[in-house]
Amino acid sequence: MSSTILQPKNYILPIIVIAQFFCTSLWFAGNAIISDLVNELHFPSSYLSHLTSAVQFGFIIGTLVFALLSISDRFSPSKIFFICAVIAALTNLCVNINNLNVVLLLLIRFTTGFFLAGIYPVGMKIAADHFQEGLGKSLGFLIGALVFGTAFPHFLKSINGIPWHYIVLCTSLLSLIGGLIVFIFVPDGPYRKIGQQLSLKAFIKGFSNKKFRGFAFGYFGHMWELYAFWSFVPIILLTYNNQHPNHIFNIPLFSFLIIAVGSIACVIGGIISKRFGVKKIATLSLGLSGACCLASPLFIFNSSATVFITFMFVWGMVVIADSPLFATLVAQNAVAEYKGSSLTIVNCIGFSITIISIQLIGALKTETNEQYIYMLLALGPILGLIALRKND
Repeated sequence: MSSTILQPKNYILPIIVIAQFFCTSLWFAGNAIISDLVNELHFPSSYLSHLTSAVQFGFIIGTLVFALLSISDRFSPSKIFFICAVIAALTNLCVNINNLNVVLLLLIRFTTGFFLAGIYPVGMKIAADHFQEGLGKSLGFLIGALVFGTAFPHFLKSINGIPWHYIVLCTSLLSLIGGLIVFIFVPDGPYRKIGQQLSLKAFIKGFSNKKFRGFAFGYFGHMWELYAFWSFVPIILLTYNNQHPNHIFNIPLFSFLIIAVGSIACVIGGIISKRFGVKKIATLSLGLSGACCLASPLFIFNSSATVFITFMFVWGMVVIADSPLFATLVAQNAVAEYKGSSLTIVNCIGFSITIISIQLIGALKTETNEQYIYMLLALGPILGLIALRKND
């Protein structure tokens, strides 16, 4: 019996990781082609924050629906992943339709975000159902794949001459493949607890547990910073190019690299957490990312391009390194029968917070404060550290 349980570990994690990477490439597909959409649809480049928020809002509504209906606890997570990957891919493909307007574009991105709710948290649920020992390491690889997938459209955009329509097509195709390989190769995990009945209160049961609540609040502080940073990386690079014409960065390529380097940090964080403890490494990462927010005026637009870009790479690593660790802490302290719903509702609240920080930075940022505006992102890590301290 034990060999039956252990054997899938040889191939299941790599499949989930690849599928997560393929499917989450949909997330920033719109961000990567924002300049093309600005030219074609004639709306201000400031719409970047609205485009990102549309995906986040769709994800929030999706996670709320999935949590309220306990979908990933009542039905096969692998099948849910597959169905959502297919629908999200087809929805994303609609960006290529003729006569696209701003309202329709935002609706398409919202719908894509809605079905991403059946991919990212459900992928974590699938991993948690297969792995109990070393869950932090497993989620490190899984969220590393999310980071790489999020950054991947920027890499496609950096390829000279590639039409933006092809970027949309490529990310949709990857999502279809990702959903299919999970459906074919990943069965329900041996540690899965089936929720037999629909419980509209299931998604809040975890918050009655002090440890679950503390780790969730730590994650919320992390999320305040994460997606706002990711969203504004191209803007920071563009502004640096404008202020320092002698140091011109390839914005799509460096946006990809700065975001994608976080995938390495996720893997490293997951590995070293096995030795030093998940909570300790999560706290360290959150503290370092908060320090980057506070120190950002010293480095952003620094006259030394090497100093500036090195800082951006460091920030890109520490801003995400704690994400799989918080996912592990939340999963390990959730009620087993409602683990899927607990992970989903924590994601729902976390992504709700990202909309606030993205819109706040977008609304307040001006030419006179753009060197200092990102200090506001430190609020999340500070509050998250307080929550973790109270959880001792």
